[in-house]
Amino acid sequence: MLRSLLLSRLALLALPLIAGASPAPQGEIRGKVVEAINAATYTYVQIDTGTAKVWAAAPQFTVKPGDLVALGEAMPMRNYHSKTLNRTFEVVYFSGRAMVNGLAGVAGGSAGAPSRSLPGLAVDLSNIARAPGGQTVAEIHSGRSGLAGKSVIVRGRVVKFNPNIMGRNWLHIRDGSGVEGVNNLTVTSAAQAKVGDLVVVTGRLAVDKDFGSGYRYALLVEEAKVTVE
Repeated sequence: MLRSLLLSRLALLALPLIAGASPAPQGEIRGKVVEAINAATYTYVQIDTGTAKVWAAAPQFTVKPGDLVALGEAMPMRNYHSKTLNRTFEVVYFSGRAMVNGLAGVAGGSAGAPSRSLPGLAVDLSNIARAPGGQTVAEIHSGRSGLAGKSVIVRGRVVKFNPNIMGRNWLHIRDGSGVEGVNNLTVTSAAQAKVGDLVVVTGRLAVDKDFGSGYRYALLVEEAKVTVE
């Protein structure tokens, strides 16, 4: 009796992990599509991962039930209400790119989808000059301990843009400096941008930013002013 009760309680504790928390922001969700819905500039898919069925979304792409999909760098948005669908999801994992049956997802369904939605868009990182009084992406990574909590300025090109996640827009910028792992900077802002834009970002550098539930960023430029050049 006692053993059964303990097992039941452990099962209840495990439910949030199955339904909502995995994977991490830099992880990948993959599996078979159960349902697909186009809404505004996003495609929502219910994915059977083999252990659970989860909802995820990416800039609009062509997909159908039965397809195998992989959504990279998925970030959870809990209790997310879609005005377009008039539906509240317990959790939706938002991603900037989608792979369908092993190939890059292609835009479909909405001809008006902005260019920021096109997965796999190539971005030219050549000849990006340092911002006046600013740092390069690599310098921000290497000088993180001394720059923590301080304002930083960096010029780069937007390689990914995810709007309205946790009440803010998320940009990933690169300037051609640094090697893999220290060549990307994540930025949160109220400003809009699109993939390929050359921008100057000014904001406070947060180090080891923890949003809870295991979601942590080594570096994050917060509440940034973003100027598109």
